[in-house]
Amino acid sequence: IPFFTQGSHQACCSIKELDVFNRASEVKVDPDKPLEGVRLAALQARKTLLVPTPRLRSGLFNRIVPPSGATKEILRICATSQGIKEYSVPVGLDGKARVDLVVVGSVAVSEKGWRIGKGEGYADMEYAMMVSMGSVKEDTPVITIVHDCQVLDIAEELLDDHDLTVDYILTPTRTIKTNCKRPKPKGIIWHKAILNYEMLEKIPILKSLRYREKQTGKDVTLQDEHPDLANANKSAELNEKAMAGNTRPQAAMGSAQIGQQYVESDSLSPRLEGSGTITTVYVGNIPPNVRVSELKCALREFHATPLKVNWQGAQHRAFLDYKDKAAAESAVSSLKGLSLGGNTLRVELAKNQRNKGQVEINSQKLAWIKNLPLGSCVQPHGAR
Repeated sequence: IPFFTQGSHQACCSIKELDVFNRASEVKVDPDKPLEGVRLAALQARKTLLVPTPRLRSGLFNRIVPPSGATKEILRICATSQGIKEYSVPVGLDGKARVDLVVVGSVAVSEKGWRIGKGEGYADMEYAMMVSMGSVKEDTPVITIVHDCQVLDIAEELLDDHDLTVDYILTPTRTIKTNCKRPKPKGIIWHKAILNYEMLEKIPILKSLRYREKQTGKDVTLQDEHPDLANANKSAELNEKAMAGNTRPQAAMGSAQIGQQYVESDSLSPRLEGSGTITTVYVGNIPPNVRVSELKCALREFHATPLKVNWQGAQHRAFLDYKDKAAAESAVSSLKGLSLGGNTLRVELAKNQRNKGQVEINSQKLAWIKNLPLGSCVQPHGAR
């Protein structure tokens, strides 16, 4: 996104004259250098400032949180790229962001409100993701800040239905209200060429959104997905749901009761195979209404199927066993940002690992063993 030194400050400051800015309480501003003045204006006006994470690698938004009693100089730092790194906290899918105003950078824009970015589609994708999350409405205004020379005639054939349009253009000399008639994206268009498996791997939160929309019945077939494969996946998913419904009572009966805790272990593979050390992944923040079958379905969907699942729903957590550390780290990367039941799950390597063949005994079971009337005959080992 081009940065212009002459007139940049004037263009950014003119946003303060717009009613849509003054009425907004939560503002999303791209991290581009030309928009630094807008980020500063939002912070000075004590608005909630959201900035997209770089290339969406670790989520969709970061919320800028200046330190208490921040001076004007500190606020200026917060508005810079370095300040975004130092004074921000991530906002997950369940962060309930409600964006009142969107400010994007542009390479070129027309007075009709048609916009062209760098060509990678991230601004368009961010807006579509906000629509899918319910963070923006159809009438949420979109503003861009450009130099006068970036306001050009743009041929309509260059635009597609996933391209974001703008309602206001601010330049060093003009404020243009576009009255754009072209509709904005109504959500993520999964079959577009820009969306493929490679992009899903790069953007974990996009995978999570796709999984969420798939659960609601929306067609999320990618452009590079073979139709026959999509049908096969759908059939497999239906069979999986049927099997989950049939086996649930047996799983409940097979659960090990430890005090008030039910621990359900279910292997997704015939047996623990592979050389090396089994590595365990911790999954936390699981909502109480989520069932183990939903987690297993998500694991298969994200190609993170473990050797074994240790489900501890009452404690809102699960432990996943993988054949080695590389497989576990790959699963953590794939599942990052995954949301189930409205919660973004906490996924990380378990703090306490074990070698293959070792037996883990949880603390409640250990306490139960210690209370057995066997005196010194029982000496439990291997407890965490």
